Amino acid sequence: MSLAVASEIVLIGEMPEPSVPKPSLIKRVVDFVVTNARKLLDLKDQPHAIAGGIAIGMFMGFTPLFGLKTLLSLGVALALRCNPIAAVVTVSLHDVVTPIWPFLIYIEYNIGYWILSSPHTLPPEILHHHLHVADLMKWSSFQSLGLPVLVGSLFLSTPAAAISYFVMLTFFKRRQARRLAREASGE
Repeated sequence: MSLAVASEIVLIGEMPEPSVPKPSLIKRVVDFVVTNARKLLDLKDQPHAIAGGIAIGMFMGFTPLFGLKTLLSLGVALALRCNPIAAVVTVSLHDVVTPIWPFLIYIEYNIGYWILSSPHTLPPEILHHHLHVADLMKWSSFQSLGLPVLVGSLFLSTPAAAISYFVMLTFFKRRQARRLAREASGE
């Protein structure tokens, strides 16, 4: 490169920047989880309210209501007087399981189909060449695919929400007791 070309690059400001390597996917996921977990730990509210918000977020996280999960968890948390920030953060933390969503939806569909069928039977195998994106937007597709997934999601989300509520309630009560003990001792 000649001196004239190099000086034009410097004057125009097109100096090539050194490439900074992007963190790996695993590192980004871990950073995402740690950052959001810290947000939950930094919340200043009663243990019941935080645990309730976490349970609501966990419940909504398992439902197939893509695009509505955050709004629904926020509304339900406000209606039940739980911590809305905990609900929203937990829903966003639940997005970490996105790579296994096809497996979860398959399980939810099988459970929902079995519950809704009379007599109870497992669903027939769905062949991929039978599914088209345009067909998914029809009401009949919701009744045959969406409703079983929604009903089946209740059987995964309810226990997950109950377990997360009681585990987090115990955790935040102990944390609050330790903090009160430190404050009482003057530390």
